[in-house]
Amino acid sequence: MGSSVRKGRAVQQAEPPRRAAKEDFHQVTQNTNNGRAITASRTEDSTKSSTKSKDAELILQIQSYIDKNTVVIFSNTTCSLSTEVKELFKSMKVPYFSLELDQTENGQKLQEALYQLTLETSVPVVFVQQQQIGDYSKTLKAHEEGKLQKLLEMNGPNHLQESYDYDLIVIGGGSGGLAAAKEAVKYDKKVMVLDYVTPTPLGTSWGLGGTCVNVGCIPKKLMHQAALLGQALKDSRKFGWQFTEEAVKHSWETMTEAVQNYIGSLNWGYRVALRDNKVTYENAYGEFVGPHTIKATNAKGKEKLYTAEKFIIATGERPRYLNIPGDKEYCISSDDLFSLPYCPGKTLVVGASYVALECAGFLAGIGLDVTVMVRSILLRGFDQEMANKIGEYMEEHGIKFIKQFVPTKVEQIEEGTPGKLKVIAKSTTGSQTIEGEYNTVLLAVGRDACTRKIGLDKVGVKINKISGKIPANDEEQTNVPYIYAIGDVLEDKLELTPVAIQAGRLLTQRLYAGATLKCDYVNVPTTVFTPMEYGACGFSEERALEKFGEDNIEVYHSFFWPLEWTVPGRDNNKCYAKIICNIQDNKRVIGFHVLGPNAGEVTQGFAAAIKCGLTKEQLDSTIGIHPVCAEIFTTLSVTKRSGGNIIQSGC
Repeated sequence: MGSSVRKGRAVQQAEPPRRAAKEDFHQVTQNTNNGRAITASRTEDSTKSSTKSKDAELILQIQSYIDKNTVVIFSNTTCSLSTEVKELFKSMKVPYFSLELDQTENGQKLQEALYQLTLETSVPVVFVQQQQIGDYSKTLKAHEEGKLQKLLEMNGPNHLQESYDYDLIVIGGGSGGLAAAKEAVKYDKKVMVLDYVTPTPLGTSWGLGGTCVNVGCIPKKLMHQAALLGQALKDSRKFGWQFTEEAVKHSWETMTEAVQNYIGSLNWGYRVALRDNKVTYENAYGEFVGPHTIKATNAKGKEKLYTAEKFIIATGERPRYLNIPGDKEYCISSDDLFSLPYCPGKTLVVGASYVALECAGFLAGIGLDVTVMVRSILLRGFDQEMANKIGEYMEEHGIKFIKQFVPTKVEQIEEGTPGKLKVIAKSTTGSQTIEGEYNTVLLAVGRDACTRKIGLDKVGVKINKISGKIPANDEEQTNVPYIYAIGDVLEDKLELTPVAIQAGRLLTQRLYAGATLKCDYVNVPTTVFTPMEYGACGFSEERALEKFGEDNIEVYHSFFWPLEWTVPGRDNNKCYAKIICNIQDNKRVIGFHVLGPNAGEVTQGFAAAIKCGLTKEQLDSTIGIHPVCAEIFTTLSVTKRSGGNIIQSGC
């Protein structure tokens, strides 16, 4: 038997009262709200029950699915008969809408309402052309007798829907979307990727690959490297290199040209990879217009409609603006910075996010005058001790900070490349206002999910009204069963490129390869590429205290001095390492934090160990590599609780 519709239990009993596909649909009651006939065949008691407002609302919801779709299958993801019914319609090349009651919000109540409407005691429950077919056995019988085919052709041969155009349409050509698309074709699925970059207010656009490749991780790390090379030049004198100051200068144009050339090669590589994998790619804006149907609009305004059995939303995020006079007219965002055709000059960076601090860091590293305006705290969501140490280091190296102020207006004083701008700002703690003049104002105050203009309301996908993020279950499935979401658009998930890639691949494997492995959003390593790099994995100290309590965690920490910094004699005891251990779990390492050169490389290896359950004892028994920065984690002995000295006298 199929899964029970009423109360969610499997039911075995004599055949219940039911409606025949034709006869019962001649009995109707009128919906007084919108004049639609709602098919019904109920006992007097169930009719009275359905008049209750909540029940009636749920029945109307069910009826709306029936009215809007040629074939509707009320289903359960764990029910084998539901799966067989879907395979039946697939074999007929007939698209269907399936509502997975066990995965749907208010699913239990919808099950009860479905029983009231149909008197069917188990799923699947099938409707074709708004007529109730019934459960699995009745559907199979109707197919064998040719009734399904006749119903599908009842309005003439042109009314019969053809098969979906695609098995899967991915909306968004970023790292996660591309990974999902390429994985799906491994299982002989017909896949399309829709990707379109809406230009910034200043007209900046880019190619296939998403934020990370074009205006995120890749150009950011390359420009960070440019800044590190500048520091290396200064250090090199102490190591015997001789050169004149006049011979050393930085060219913004040379750097951006080289970075953009590399990004262009990646864009082309992604297009070739999609072609080689037989993934259809369209540079077009995707917008849902109905169940299983999306409209693709290209740059010339030409529109096409496509249908698919399943969709993955991977549209990512775009920088947020301040909604103050002059912000979109005169300010830039990280979407503009990496391809800016001229050196930005004296720059004000507004924001305290990792994007803000990373950009401020490499701009200062190539010799520019940089100021950071901060509304409240640095690196919200990260370990605050580490965040404050990053800020202190940046200030010591010439980056100015204006704290607890926000811009209220940006005016253009002079045109040019760069021109000159006046910024008026107000205090967040009082009535004080300040003014300053800059060549460039870079806004890095957060990012918004690209979900509000892709027609999600037309297909019923719920989003967080404030953030625009999409709630989903642990399998990345939205409240609409055939629509999934991955990457930065997901609510309460990490906004990291490797996470989106992993989630996309695993999702596709579950959809088409029978896999069960889900994306692990815990203990994900990350690095902030500020002038002093910061690597982290697991809990921040604040979050660990909140979750486990002060008495149940032990924090081991130490400063350290990289050997390569000793000869130039710079930044002694500025690098910092700490681990957070759960005392009640054999001192298992639940938080890892390092502030120093190559923090990302250091963190990646330790992340694997943490995922395997690394303990403090195992760290202590590991022999370090000397002399490297990561060695410090094998010798940590001072706890915060002890208050012991953590200053190091040498490398």
